[in-house]
Amino acid sequence: MEDKLCQQFEPIDNTAKFAQHNWQHKQKGGGRSRILKNGTTFEQVGVNFSRISGEYLPASATENRPLLVGRRYQVMGVSLVTHPLNPYIPTAHANVRFFIAEKPGEPSVWWFGGGFDLTPYYGFEEDITHWHKIAQSLCLPYGKEIYPNYKKWCDRYFFIKHHNEPRGVGGLFFDDLSQPDFTTCFHFAQDIGNGFLKAYLPIVEKRKQTAWDERERQFQLYRGGRYTGFHLVCDRGTLFGLQTGGGNRINFNVLTTTSTLGI
Repeated sequence: MEDKLCQQFEPIDNTAKFAQHNWQHKQKGGGRSRILKNGTTFEQVGVNFSRISGEYLPASATENRPLLVGRRYQVMGVSLVTHPLNPYIPTAHANVRFFIAEKPGEPSVWWFGGGFDLTPYYGFEEDITHWHKIAQSLCLPYGKEIYPNYKKWCDRYFFIKHHNEPRGVGGLFFDDLSQPDFTTCFHFAQDIGNGFLKAYLPIVEKRKQTAWDERERQFQLYRGGRYTGFHLVCDRGTLFGLQTGGGNRINFNVLTTTSTLGI
């Protein structure tokens, strides 16, 4: 999935290429971070794959799930965030992740999570309608109730409480997905991750030639500060990374405002 995402972004930008960095986690595992910088369309795009494991879970994971205390865990995910150069192109975020916790003699506990959301600086109703229509179409094979439920969840999660405002125009957010079975959940997570670009790239193509000047740029930077502030203050993935000793990867996350392994 990470390969597919990067392969489709480079032709859109036309000039910049992804640089790759492989890293190791201090417990076990690691990942592969790719960053495209200073392109003609995107100021920066970060795409990250992570797979880590450990002997015990931090408080951010067990606080509301006492069943997880004392279990070994393994968590993996692909995440992405875009920062366009043109203020008329929205920032977008997507991630899919899988978590499993195991204890000898007891059944494994596992689930999938993820989604995608859109944060325009200058919103266009037709773009937002397109975004949500694609989100709905990806969910529909799994049940008519999936899209409205996950849309509402996204709106709740990506709400900046200290500013009393939504981060953007929403999309999909899901977590704790383990029903009806592993295969169905896995396919759903794949469909969401692979379907993200169907929602995002047509908006990029439509808006990338829109003229802009310093006034729009300054507003983009102002709103971008709100975006980063959400990850520093509100995002559970950032907290999980800090509590599992992922300090170096938190630098990546703050730099690209990518929530890699949010639980």
